[in-house]
Amino acid sequence: MTVEHLPPAANAVEPRPFAGSDHPMRKVTRQVAFDNAWDAARAEKVAALFDSMAATWTEDHGGPDRLGALIDALERGDVPTEGPAVELGSGTGLGTELLRAHQQGVIVAIDIAADMLRHAPPQFGQRVQGDASALPVASGSARIVVLVNALLFPAEVDRILGAGGVVLWVNTNAEQTPIHLPVEDVVAALPGAWTATASRAGTGTWGVVRRA
Repeated sequence: MTVEHLPPAANAVEPRPFAGSDHPMRKVTRQVAFDNAWDAARAEKVAALFDSMAATWTEDHGGPDRLGALIDALERGDVPTEGPAVELGSGTGLGTELLRAHQQGVIVAIDIAADMLRHAPPQFGQRVQGDASALPVASGSARIVVLVNALLFPAEVDRILGAGGVVLWVNTNAEQTPIHLPVEDVVAALPGAWTATASRAGTGTWGVVRRA
């Protein structure tokens, strides 16, 4: 496993205290990534949780500090500028808007929470309600798979990623993000051998992961 850590961006700041190691989503994140601990009941619960936050999500989670890690990853992470790109856990489109400015190809924005998608501007990507454990995406069809504060389903990410593609992993509030994994854990969870480039920017962390 090789992870190259670039120097932090000039705008990198300390994340806002929030999650803590005992946040319930922290446990779910690790169980999903390493134990495949996902079923219909858990999917329904997670969808309901994010539906309940959809109306104020953009207001509560936007801003330059929170989006700084994604912006920096697109600038310094050698992310392809041509898709197709698949964004998992796309929410209300905060990340999709930035991807649209970077990408020249198709962007498919997928989220399990229907209300999140209803609050997302339609012009930034094709919006699809879906469960990331069984994606409605053809095998090997994605050039870029983007996860911003999203649960990692390693087998599905590996399945849809095409040859020469990249996985872009962002935690907008770094270690304090409820749905958080260090880039090293993302590399370890994905099937096979992978390498990554990682850094910090704004309040967040990012990693661009490639098959070795």
